[in-house]
Amino acid sequence: MISVTPVEHGAETPMRDAWGQNLVDLGGEFSSLVVLDGDLANSTKADVFAKALPERFFEMGIAEQNMLGVAAGFATVGFVPWVSTFAAFLAKRALDQIRVVIAQPGLNVKMCGSYSGILTGKTGKTHISVEDIAVFRCMPGVVTIAPADDLELRGAMRAMMHDDRPTYLRLTRDPGPTIFPADYEFAIGQAALLRDGGDIGIISTGVETIRALDAARQLAADGVEASVLHVPTIKPLDVEAVVAVAEKTGAIVTAEDHSILGGLGGAVAECLAEHRPTRMRRIGIRDVYGESAPNDAMLEKYRLSSRHIADAARALLGAGAGIGARA
Repeated sequence: MISVTPVEHGAETPMRDAWGQNLVDLGGEFSSLVVLDGDLANSTKADVFAKALPERFFEMGIAEQNMLGVAAGFATVGFVPWVSTFAAFLAKRALDQIRVVIAQPGLNVKMCGSYSGILTGKTGKTHISVEDIAVFRCMPGVVTIAPADDLELRGAMRAMMHDDRPTYLRLTRDPGPTIFPADYEFAIGQAALLRDGGDIGIISTGVETIRALDAARQLAADGVEASVLHVPTIKPLDVEAVVAVAEKTGAIVTAEDHSILGGLGGAVAECLAEHRPTRMRRIGIRDVYGESAPNDAMLEKYRLSSRHIADAARALLGAGAGIGARA
């Protein structure tokens, strides 16, 4: 775990735009990098790479299973394939191919799931993926990463190029504020403590960390000091960091734009059950499918907003009566 002071009022950049441009930058450094797209390049922004390095871009069409098989083939002859499609298609349509020809032999394939979570631009429930972290997290040998902003994404992508394990990278669609400073150094398996407080710990991943920080500010206005631990790598999990926050606060709220089953909340609960039993609440999708609506309405309906994170913390602490209490 490292301690990081988040940036206030950082510029807003769509993660998919940063992903596309950073692929071009990495492609200029690594001649082994190739990109395979599932007929979604204009949405995922893989088209930025296609325009810059067309000889290393392969349009595979609406054939996700075949695309992952081709990616495995590229990996066996020394290339580092980056697969681009929506998270919903990657984690479900191509799952058997991923399991058999990529995960089991441990091939160096980078699987990039765009449009993850519930904020997918009104694409509807068929395109909403809130199970993808669980799918990849339970697959032996597959690293699972969910960055919080464009700067952390760039660091994660560079780290992925220097790591030869199969990796799932979770990407979001819409703009979000940059919260990490320019000198932040991402490392696979390392969590970042963004706020240090002794009353309660908020452990979050992906873009939900932006809302977790806002929830901590709301709690501070009530006199409740919350630690905020950002976990960009759900697998391998930074067990020491999770346990340290639990030891300090005695109460944990997890927050993620994903099902509460099998995602970050499950990982933290499993970790603490083994190492430091702690009172918990999980913020996430509660075993339902998503719908189409504006982002704010979706965050409210599925109780993922910063207000809901703060309310869960207050409830865990006894609506004020138990503030500062330890388990």
